[in-house]
Amino acid sequence: MKANRLKTVMLMMTAILMVFLAACGNQGSGGDAGNEEPRQSEATAGNDKETPTSAAKEPVKVVWWHSMGGELGKAVTQLAADFNAAHPDIQVEEVFQGTYDESLNKMKASMDSKSGPTLIQVYEIGSKFMIDSKAVTPVQNFIDAESYDLSNLEENILGYYRFDDKLYSMPFNTSNPILYYNKDMFKAAGLDPENPPTTYEEVTNAAKALTKDGQSGAAFAIYGWFMEQFFANQGAEYVNNGNGRASSATESQLNGEAGIQTIDWLKSLLDEKIALNLGRKTDDTKKAFLAGQAGMTLDSTGSLRGIVDGAKGKFEVGTAFLPKPAGGADGGVIVGGASLWVLNNKSEAEQQAAWEFIKYLAEPATQAKWHIATGYFPINKLAYDEQIVKDNLAQYPQFQTAIDQLHATKLSPATQGAVMGVFPEARQIVEGAMEEVFTGAKDSKTALDDAAGAITDKIATYNKTVQ
Repeated sequence: MKANRLKTVMLMMTAILMVFLAACGNQGSGGDAGNEEPRQSEATAGNDKETPTSAAKEPVKVVWWHSMGGELGKAVTQLAADFNAAHPDIQVEEVFQGTYDESLNKMKASMDSKSGPTLIQVYEIGSKFMIDSKAVTPVQNFIDAESYDLSNLEENILGYYRFDDKLYSMPFNTSNPILYYNKDMFKAAGLDPENPPTTYEEVTNAAKALTKDGQSGAAFAIYGWFMEQFFANQGAEYVNNGNGRASSATESQLNGEAGIQTIDWLKSLLDEKIALNLGRKTDDTKKAFLAGQAGMTLDSTGSLRGIVDGAKGKFEVGTAFLPKPAGGADGGVIVGGASLWVLNNKSEAEQQAAWEFIKYLAEPATQAKWHIATGYFPINKLAYDEQIVKDNLAQYPQFQTAIDQLHATKLSPATQGAVMGVFPEARQIVEGAMEEVFTGAKDSKTALDDAAGAITDKIATYNKTVQ
């Protein structure tokens, strides 16, 4: 009898204790049991002002990890400050975490401890890993919950981040590659500066005409992103299984016709001594172009303002679409840059607050400011109606090429971009193969066959890990 009575009392005490702990756990500003605020000290415990009601009015804190340094970092800081000023119930704390790779590695390390961010900026080639990590809440969930209107956002940008008809993250900083050329050098060589080359063959002919008096016709950096773009511009898929979008990729298609034709063309420019090979650093190639040492180069649209400003007083910069082989299949460019992901190990309140910030960043006025400050595409088409964007386009008319190229791209698995969990490693392998061909260490077929095999092996290892 006594034993039963004691058991009953213990159960009652346990229930009371659980209620008490639950109440304490809900006093934090974010309401997340994994990120509890310190309990009240004895000195304030009796203060009538410190009530659960007043604590609940504290702003929800959103920690945002990003990889925007320098001037881009200043633009990010301003975006967060503007949002915080307009939303006293939410406070975004933006934290620079180094390069995309460094930030992603820190996120991986934080996943078990919940010490990571609510929101993280991840480069586009990290998308497969983010989905496979099971660590995110797809933004489609928030979109569906409130019937958020996506109709004014750029479809060709959303296309990259949409998988199985679900938008997993929201695009943030977006770019694509364009051909930059020196209009003054074109005139001096007897070329029409208003009629830039659009095909591999036309680039070769222009480079021949431009190569003279110590100046080279072109300089293209050894960059895996460019190879991916050349594939997409020919409507060719980089990996199998619908570019990894119909189902997980199992095989690299780097050694297909699009790859061999492209690398043979690039090698021919070097063999004919009408182009410079300055290695993997795009900054080195950009410097050579701005110094007038090369008449054409490839670079991101995100570099446009810096290139145009850097050429001021020296020469006029022209821009053109990414070239492709004559008669090549219809394609287009893949967006580069990064998007914003909501992590699912935070409270619903924090995740919802992160979504409110994401929506703010997608607004036309915000996108207009971001575009002006950085040169990245506005993801919202209505941003082009903002006066500051109109004024900027008048100052930098070369950006119209980037807009036109984005809108001319036909959305397909090829132009949506390849999806694989080992993309960073794959880019390094591709760049190594390009170097082998350019230096004559291997012929194009052997180099691409070897590279495709190495990438395929890495994909297989990755797929086994996530299954």
